[in-house]
Amino acid sequence: MGFLSSFDISASGLTAQRLMMDVVSQNIANVNTTRTSSGGPYRRKLLVFKEIQNDQNFGNMLNMARGTNLGNGVEATEIIDDTKTPLRMVYDPGNPDADNTGYVKLPNVNIVSEMVDMISATRAYEANVTAINATKSMVQKALEIGKA
Repeated sequence: MGFLSSFDISASGLTAQRLMMDVVSQNIANVNTTRTSSGGPYRRKLLVFKEIQNDQNFGNMLNMARGTNLGNGVEATEIIDDTKTPLRMVYDPGNPDADNTGYVKLPNVNIVSEMVDMISATRAYEANVTAINATKSMVQKALEIGKA
């Protein structure tokens, strides 16, 4: 594990959480979108996270053998459509997208769950910033020891 590894790990967390905020914003913006380019109502987007795997170089293999391999952070691998949550059906016969029975299919976006995801992403982002600042403080203190 290198001197700056914690910066890299925290930076990967910042990048992943920023992308999560983008996905949540996209979902909230399309909460009432009934027409998309692919046809049909908007489907909620979900972000899939994955641990970044170590390269198979000598240093990483040695750390794995010693049991000191902590990983390299997180990355967002893909953005998928939420197909498990059903679309909302609302009776609105005057809507141009209503079917023969007068029901309109609305996106499967729940504002409350989006707000919870947004708060979670914000807290994770703040935690990564705190980790970077703590690492920076430790490095500065180590450099001050070298001056004396």
